[in-house]
Amino acid sequence: MPGNTVLEDIELIIEDLRGGGGKLPPPEDGGDGGDGGRFRRSGGPASHRYPIAIGLAMASILVFFLAMVAAFLFLEHFNPAWTPAHLPRILWANTVVLLASSVTLELARRSLAASHLQRFQTLWRVTTALGILFLTGQVIAWWELVHSGLLINTMASSFFYLFTGAHGVHLAVGVAALLYVSFRKFEGAKISRAAASQVASYYWHFMDGLWVLLFALLYAGR
Repeated sequence: MPGNTVLEDIELIIEDLRGGGGKLPPPEDGGDGGDGGRFRRSGGPASHRYPIAIGLAMASILVFFLAMVAAFLFLEHFNPAWTPAHLPRILWANTVVLLASSVTLELARRSLAASHLQRFQTLWRVTTALGILFLTGQVIAWWELVHSGLLINTMASSFFYLFTGAHGVHLAVGVAALLYVSFRKFEGAKISRAAASQVASYYWHFMDGLWVLLFALLYAGR
């Protein structure tokens, strides 16, 4: 778990996202996100604060999920009472939707780098819609299991709810970040549109890859 310095950095970023504090000068080209995906040239360490903070946050999340994965693998292989759980078929569709969202996200960032702001906005909002669709699909998967009588009554089903629930909560944070980039007015903000979209993309691709890992484990242990 990161120390106090990491928490302070994250608090500073939250303050920036709320629009508090002073303002940095605009980019040299005077644009709003047309800097090819680069951070504003502030000449100080502030430009590196955002990717470092999101990297530390992802590292903490990864450690959290790896601990659950280790427990899952241990119990699956060494506990004789392990009973495989049925996986709803909609999880396959949900996985495709999430993978597609990573594609549209990268297309959006390339459009922004090429200064095609309208195309960026369209693709970015498509990505956001796909993220919301994925979360909706996960809720449907839970609904199917609950109505089939598969509650938290076996170890396998418990891990299913734990994996999908924890991932869903973290992905919802990613959806909030996508919405922020989509609707935030970046004129005069401490972070440029390109910087915000880059940091959000790091987190989104991370959650995408994490879901693929979790889904593979659940499918192998069914």
